[in-house]
Amino acid sequence: MKKLLLFVLAAAVTFQAGAQEIKKGAIEAVPAQGSYHPTYSTDGASFAPKNVILMIADGTGLGPIAAGYFANHGELTYFNLKYMGWVTTQSASDFTTDSAASGTAYSTGQKTYNGAVGMDLQKRPIPNIPERVIEQGIISGVVSTDDLNGATPAAFFAHQEQRGMTDEIWADMPGSVLRYFAAGSKEKFEKRPVATQKAIEKAFTVVNSLDDPACATAERLGVLPPAVETGYIVNGRTDFLPRATRQAIDFLNARKNEGKGFFLMVEGARIDKACHKNDFPSAVKELLDFDQAIAEAIKFADEDGNTLVVISADHETSGLVLWDGDPSKGNVEGVHISGGHTPVPVPLFAYGPHAQDFMGVQGNEQVAQKILKLLLQ
Repeated sequence: MKKLLLFVLAAAVTFQAGAQEIKKGAIEAVPAQGSYHPTYSTDGASFAPKNVILMIADGTGLGPIAAGYFANHGELTYFNLKYMGWVTTQSASDFTTDSAASGTAYSTGQKTYNGAVGMDLQKRPIPNIPERVIEQGIISGVVSTDDLNGATPAAFFAHQEQRGMTDEIWADMPGSVLRYFAAGSKEKFEKRPVATQKAIEKAFTVVNSLDDPACATAERLGVLPPAVETGYIVNGRTDFLPRATRQAIDFLNARKNEGKGFFLMVEGARIDKACHKNDFPSAVKELLDFDQAIAEAIKFADEDGNTLVVISADHETSGLVLWDGDPSKGNVEGVHISGGHTPVPVPLFAYGPHAQDFMGVQGNEQVAQKILKLLLQ
C-alpha cells in the first residue's frame, strides 16, 4: 500500500510540476506540550463580540495541523474547537495565491492581484480592518514571526503595489493606526533609512524585548527583537509567538476605549517557510508553537467573554500529506509533494460569539467581511 501511495504521488507531481522530487521527512519523540481545553461558555453565542483575534498560520493546510496533532501525542488546541469551516484562497489574478494577495483579502475583504499589499486591482489603496474599525474607536495590533515587512503583517498596515517594496512598507508604519506591533527584527529595522527609523520611533515606543519595562507604560508599542527571536525554532527561537500574542492581547485590552474593543492579527509565519524548504521536522515544531499561541488567545476569550477567535491560513504550501506515525511516542512522518503554494482550500476554526458564522466554505475575503460586519454593527 505504501509503495502504491508513493507511485500515485510521484505520478501526480510529475504531471503537475515536471518531476518534482517527493521529499519525505520524520520527527520523533516529540515531548507532549498538552493543549488548552476551552470552557465553551460563550462559544457560538448570538451577541456580537467586542474583540476579534484573527490568527493566520502561513502556508498551513490540514497536513501540518494533523502532523502537529499526532506529534503532540494526539492532542492539539486546534482540535478542541467545535466550529470549523474551509477557506478558498484564489487571488484575483491567479488560481494559486501568494501571501500578499491572500493577506490583503483577509485584511480588507477584497480580492486583489498576487504581490499587492493593501491595494486593489487598479493599484489603489483599500482600507484595511484596523483602518475601518478605528472609525468606531476600536484599536488594533499585529504580531508575526516574519519580518514586519512580511506580506501578511504588512497587509494590515501598509499600502504598496508590490510586497518587495520593503523600505516603502516600513515607511507606512508611522502613519498607520496600529497601537501595537511585534515582529522581526531589530536588524531589519536598523537597515531602514534613518528617516524611517526616526519616524517609527516618534510614533511608537520601540523596544527590542518583550520584557522591556517600557512595554508596561507605552501608549503605542513596537517590539522588534533580535532576528533569532523571530527566526526558526530549530535555529533558536523560543516562546516569542505565544508570549507576544498574550502581551498584545493584554496591551490592547488595557488601552481600548471605554465600551469599545480591539482587533488583533497574529501570524505564525514560519510553517510556510519550513514547508517551502520541505523541512518536515521544522514545520511540525512551528505548528506546535502556533498552537500554543492559539491557546493564549482562547484562554483570553474564556477570561473575557466578549472575544471571537478566528484561525485559518493564507494558503497551503507543499501539499504535505502524512505517511506514518505513532502518536503514543510523538513520532510522525510526512511527504512533501511540492516546494510551492497549492490552490487547495485551507481549514478554518473559530471560537467565541458568532463562531458559527464561519462554518462552511467561504473565500478569504468573506472572512474579513464577516469580521467587519461583527465589529462595525
